[in-house]
Amino acid sequence: MREVYFIKQNKEKWLGIEQVIQGKIKKNPDDLSSLYINLINDLSFSQTYYPKSNTTVYLNHLSSQMFQKIYKTKRVEENRMLYFFKTEVPLLVYQYRRYLLYAFVFFILFTSMGVLSAIYDKDFANIILGESYVNTTIENIKAGNAVGVYQSGSTWGSTIGITLNNIGVGAKMYLYGIFGGVGSLYVLLSNSVMLGSFQYFFYDYGALKDSARGIWLHGVFEIFAMVVEAMCGLILGTSILFPKTLSRFESLKIGLKDSFKIFLSTIPFTICAGIIEGYVTRHALKMPEFLNLIIIFGCLTIIGFYYFVYPFIVNKKINNILTKTNDAVL
Repeated sequence: MREVYFIKQNKEKWLGIEQVIQGKIKKNPDDLSSLYINLINDLSFSQTYYPKSNTTVYLNHLSSQMFQKIYKTKRVEENRMLYFFKTEVPLLVYQYRRYLLYAFVFFILFTSMGVLSAIYDKDFANIILGESYVNTTIENIKAGNAVGVYQSGSTWGSTIGITLNNIGVGAKMYLYGIFGGVGSLYVLLSNSVMLGSFQYFFYDYGALKDSARGIWLHGVFEIFAMVVEAMCGLILGTSILFPKTLSRFESLKIGLKDSFKIFLSTIPFTICAGIIEGYVTRHALKMPEFLNLIIIFGCLTIIGFYYFVYPFIVNKKINNILTKTNDAVL
């Protein structure tokens, strides 16, 4: 059979499967399995007669998406939340991994801008951080307590206030992505420039090491989550600007659903950051230095693994299952 006729014969069926994958058409698990087996047959035929064709590439990608659809439908676990964090979010992070890279590139760029601004303008920290905060922190540094600002207030009160504030900032970072992603970049710019000038301020007063021992206890989770939230805003924005073959509204629906799930995954890290800031950071300079390092690098390992490494592991696992299923069907 000529490839053109093969495509013409099956085009409507494949487009229908695309709609099922996108959620436009609802199917029960048995129907999904039937569609998948049919699709695998088409893929097998295409691999045999058109091995280097774009049709084969397309069908292989469509089969992978269909399998994941079935996997999520049939994988009814007792703990739905566990499945959400263990499988669903990592697969989405893998799917949109380039947006995470973009968000980190912008974060590094904006933070560097904050550092350079503080280097060349000695009043920049006062403008960004506020004179009252700067003056108080200078007094704390002179007294040998660079993280003294974190010791005010009660532990539980500080934890609640900090956590709610950080969740609010993260939500703003994400939701402002509706403006084509520019809103998210603006919020990321504001916070990253503040971070850069903040860290240089301590360096300028010879207290960078002490500040790092305290700030990054909670800052690893807080800042990393902020970057992931910016990633979610970029996904939301680009779903509007670049709908591809979908209508702009359908693209927005998919982008909103996927980005919101990734955004939800940052909430536990933000809460942990608030708890650490409220209960642990105030004791940063009294703790043994090795304990500071264990907490800081432990947090970095956990969140870095979850967003940078684990998505590849889950995706590989799913693809291995897909390959075995394809072989069994064929």
